[in-house]
Amino acid sequence: MNKPFSQACENNKQAILNILSKVFSNTNHVLEIGSGTGQHAIFFGQHLPHITWQTSDLAINHPGINAWLDEADLTNIQRPIIADLNNSWPACTQPIDAIYTANTLHIISWPLVVNFFEGLAQNLPSQANICIYGPFNYQGKFTSESNANFDIWLKERDSQSGIRDIEAILTLANTAGLKLIDDHVMPANNRLLVFSKI
Repeated sequence: MNKPFSQACENNKQAILNILSKVFSNTNHVLEIGSGTGQHAIFFGQHLPHITWQTSDLAINHPGINAWLDEADLTNIQRPIIADLNNSWPACTQPIDAIYTANTLHIISWPLVVNFFEGLAQNLPSQANICIYGPFNYQGKFTSESNANFDIWLKERDSQSGIRDIEAILTLANTAGLKLIDDHVMPANNRLLVFSKI
């Protein structure tokens, strides 16, 4: 099959890797929630060979992820497992000590965002690192006109989606026993939030 392709992944992968290489320096096994095309998994797996990277997504996206995995032929990237936050937490075969997710919280509905953080609370060990990439609002305001326009597009596509307020995210994180370590400014009006499980 023709591999799916995301230009956004190509644009942001190096900036994200610059941070992950530090945050995940002592990490063994990352679960990526919402691997999408699989491009991030391949790029990070190539540059972070000490990590076993578990891909996951809805079943409909697995063929595309597997196409990227087939071509890359990396031994530290695992085949995708089901990640559907409407149901149970992804069933990993090995203990997870870190989570990575990119461009997911504004795509899924708010109840699923809540489920995501409840899953972190219930399935991650103490000291685990969590990296969340995407756009966020601060003090109820968009950080750019492009983000405001993006939010309109998201809501036209799905009324339950939209750019989330950082304050609401931090409340969920606190309830889940997560401590915010860093809030990195990223290209194209995005952020990379780094949490640690208390």
